[in-house]
Parts: sequence; C-alpha cells; structure tokens
Amino acid sequence: MSEYKFHDEYTLAEVTDKLGKKALQLGLIPSFVVRYFPDCREYYIPNEKESQALTPEEAYFRLKKLVENAKNW
Repeated sequence: MSEYKFHDEYTLAEVTDKLGKKALQLGLIPSFVVRYFPDCREYYIPNEKESQALTPEEAYFRLKKLVENAKNW
C-alpha cells in the first residue's frame, strides 16, 4: 500500500516546496520563487517575468513530472 505524501493544502504546499528545491539541485529549472500569503502560496517557475503564478497543485504536478523524467534518464 502506498503512503500519501500530503493530505491537505498545507502539506501539499510543503511537498511542492521540496520538489522545487530538488528540481533546482538537479539543474532542471533555473529558479524557483514562492510567494507566501496568509491563506495560500504562489509558485513561479522559472521566474516571475516569464511565467504566471501557479497554484500549489499546478506547481506540484509540473515539478513532479520534471523530477521523475530526470530520474528516468
């Protein structure tokens, strides 16, 4: 049985932050910006000038795909 890495919005955002850091370490993205607000977070990949703000869900799936594809190489 697989164990979920997140179960609410806060833990999803935490996992997304970790994936962003992993993608940076692997050199998959040039930058990773997280804007913290009292009720949510916004993610910018690769930077604020070239991309729109992503929700934690959108950023999670984009980063997860990048990291998984890198591991398969």
